[in-house]
This record gives sequence, structure tokens and C-alpha cells, in this order.
Amino acid sequence: MTKVDFYISKQPRSGSRHMIACRLVDKAYKLGHQIYVHADNPQEAKMLDDLLWTFRDGSFIPHALASASSDDPVVVGFDTAANGCPATCNDVLINLALEVPCFFSRFDRVAEIVDQEEESRASARTRYRYYQDRGYPLNTHDL
Repeated sequence: MTKVDFYISKQPRSGSRHMIACRLVDKAYKLGHQIYVHADNPQEAKMLDDLLWTFRDGSFIPHALASASSDDPVVVGFDTAANGCPATCNDVLINLALEVPCFFSRFDRVAEIVDQEEESRASARTRYRYYQDRGYPLNTHDL
């Protein structure tokens, strides 16, 4: 069964979710996991693609925007049907979308990132209840 972790940022500044996502990608990649980062839209996916190259000096995380032929260990996409997410990518899903992706259960782990913006917090509560109502194991981590 998919394990779901909520990472709750106490940072009031905008963009903290994206930096947390980059740190989680970095950690999971170093542990040998394959990661799919699910953005809300194409603009956010492109921004995350750029941020993964620059978020920390000296970091190198091989990644690519989603496409059917991508074999990178980290893939960034936005399509709600996971088109472009390689079929073999079923290890870690980092969800930055405001809704639960319909394909989440194919992953071993899901990371949900919550910041202090009201829209983010409200949608996170809804996603938490969604997972909880279906019996998924949930953990929360205050950052």
C-alpha cells in the first residue's frame, strides 16, 4: 500500500514548497529512488525543471520534463493522467498539485508538500482526508 507523507513548511515566504520539493528530490535521488514530481501546470513544471539545476551550489540531479521516452531518474510533469511519466516510474511521487493525482496509488511513496499559504493549506486538508478515508498510512513532518 502507498505510504503518504505530508511535509509542512513553517516558512511564510512564497516558493518554500518548491525548495522543499528540490530538497526531497535531492535526498531521494541520493538514496537511489526514482522520482516523479507532479506539478499543477506546464509553467510550474518548467520552473521546477529550472530550479532543480540551481537550487543549491554543487548539486547535480539528472532530470527531465516528462515525455514518454524519458529514462532520467527524476521526471517533472503536470498531466493529470500521468502521460509522459515513464511506466517504470513507480517509486516516489512528489505532489505539488492542489489535488490528489488519479495515478498516485501506483507509487510506493507519496510526498505532499504544504506551505503557509491558505490555498495550499486548505487543499492539503482535503488531500489528507482523501488519503485517510481510504486507509492509506499517513505521516506528517513539520519543517
